[in-house]
Amino acid sequence: MTPAAKREAVEVAVSEHSTSRRRACGLVHMHMSVLYYLAKPRDDGPLREALKDVATKRPRFGYRRLHVMLGREGFEDNNKRVFRVYQEEKLQVRRKKRKCTAKYRGDPRTEPSHRNERWSMGFVHDRTADGRGLKLLNVVDDYTRECLAIEVDTSIGGQRVAQVLDRVVAARGRPEALLSDNGPEFTGRAMDAWAHERGIKHQFIDPGKPMQNAYVESFNGKLRDECLNENWFRRGPTRRHSAGIRRHGPRPKERCDVPQSRSPRSPADRHCRVL
Repeated sequence: MTPAAKREAVEVAVSEHSTSRRRACGLVHMHMSVLYYLAKPRDDGPLREALKDVATKRPRFGYRRLHVMLGREGFEDNNKRVFRVYQEEKLQVRRKKRKCTAKYRGDPRTEPSHRNERWSMGFVHDRTADGRGLKLLNVVDDYTRECLAIEVDTSIGGQRVAQVLDRVVAARGRPEALLSDNGPEFTGRAMDAWAHERGIKHQFIDPGKPMQNAYVESFNGKLRDECLNENWFRRGPTRRHSAGIRRHGPRPKERCDVPQSRSPRSPADRHCRVL
């Protein structure tokens, strides 16, 4: 029985059977202090607003991971209180069928205006001649339209994505923001910790809306059309294999789909001259 049900049973015993409160509490195995306890309402306003703000930035996080994010902002509330407010605000991430998509709770994105303002990430899948799966991670600068990295392997998880980004950051500098879909490699703990430690904002597209990640999706299409569909890979991924994909993939100087028909290197070179 819940404490509320036990209190009600005690009141019934006292009113209808003329039993003392002490004896009635003993019959329902409840301490007297529980009977006279008065709950003190707590102001959950700051926690409620902070929780809604974090849930807007992280639309696919459940209450446990939102509790971790709130701890980073200085909130010391336990996970049970966070869960109660989480339910009251109806922030649950519902598991829907494939054709349905979750409601987007993020902010609208703007077009980049300079180099390293935002990088986009995405995966391309293919198979070798013996049927082994290939997974390619592509990283593109949204302003210069350059492909900064192509990582090839049979499996690439969140930790591997973080390692690839570390290599690109060491050679090119740190981006202000990352843009990706809601795949487990990008929404997992590894990428969340990596972006938080480096102060990089990680943005996510609406579920089921790949066109919002247009720059990397455009590159992925050209990579498949000009490289993967034109070559037959006999073996699994190796360093030589990765280098071959980079060499035979879309060449930046041959692309004419950027503004004013300039190659992707032109905006980057122009930006460097201005600096």
